[in-house]
Amino acid sequence: MDKEANKSKIIIFGGTGYLGTYMVKASIKLGHPTFVYARPITPHKIDLHNEFRSLGVTVVEGELVEHEKMVAVLRRVDIVISTLPFPQVPDQIHIIEAIKVAGNIKRFIPSEFGIEEDRLSFLPPFEACLDKKRKIRRAVEACGIPYTYVSANMCAAYFVNQLLRPHEEHEDIIVYGSGEAKVPFTYEEDVAEYTIHVANDSRTCNRIVLYRMAKNVLSQIELISMWEKKTGRSFKRTHVPEEEVVKLAERSPFPDNVRASLIHGIFVKGDLNYDLQENDLEISSLYPDYKYTTIDRLLDIFLVDPPRPALAAF
Repeated sequence: MDKEANKSKIIIFGGTGYLGTYMVKASIKLGHPTFVYARPITPHKIDLHNEFRSLGVTVVEGELVEHEKMVAVLRRVDIVISTLPFPQVPDQIHIIEAIKVAGNIKRFIPSEFGIEEDRLSFLPPFEACLDKKRKIRRAVEACGIPYTYVSANMCAAYFVNQLLRPHEEHEDIIVYGSGEAKVPFTYEEDVAEYTIHVANDSRTCNRIVLYRMAKNVLSQIELISMWEKKTGRSFKRTHVPEEEVVKLAERSPFPDNVRASLIHGIFVKGDLNYDLQENDLEISSLYPDYKYTTIDRLLDIFLVDPPRPALAAF
């Protein structure tokens, strides 16, 4: 307990979700007294709630509209991290209002962990999603809340899984565009551990932090070639041309149109592989001693334990 006394207290909203589970475990691993604010328990979340409590996590059940309850729990912590899924991004305004009233929060990290939305633009369906995140950023800044925005780019286990489908027996892999666009990936465990470090780092206060590790910037073609070498198999590459992806973005219903818009900007155009500026904060430069998981290592993990498709609501 003496060791924990010197550690910041962290609360995670959305801690029972896909990325939130990684975040809670990283916070505990790094020795922080950890709280989770989650909706009232449902049968399929009982085991996860029990696991968290066994790790020493304080689970507070409540809704985002329960303002007084949130203010009370925020006054018990120092740092707020939101990993709420995309449909709840606008609801973070309730967290912001509670932080304003609580008056003691040293850092707020809103639910982002993907694209740096103030630097990029996409086809309209995905652009509309990014606008909702931009509105939360502007609300945070208007309130003067100390923040850090995390741009972790592509969550590696989720997106590499979607691209390679390692859990399936198949001989073909879909390639978007030429397949040569470079894309930065970050393994979810590293997204979480890096974020806990960032939340406690004075250098990152009121800054954007970009996760762009050199060994994890790969094209689809490179990714497929690595997987072929590891599996000893040869896959047929089925290319989907850019114009077809654009049509899918224009004509598909929600959320398929959003997915097509994201694929177009990231895997066809390579928009995430922009040049870093001199004053940008890049995560592996901030923490050069941290041993992040390379995509090569992640594929080794996939060989031993192929993941099932994740139900992540980005």
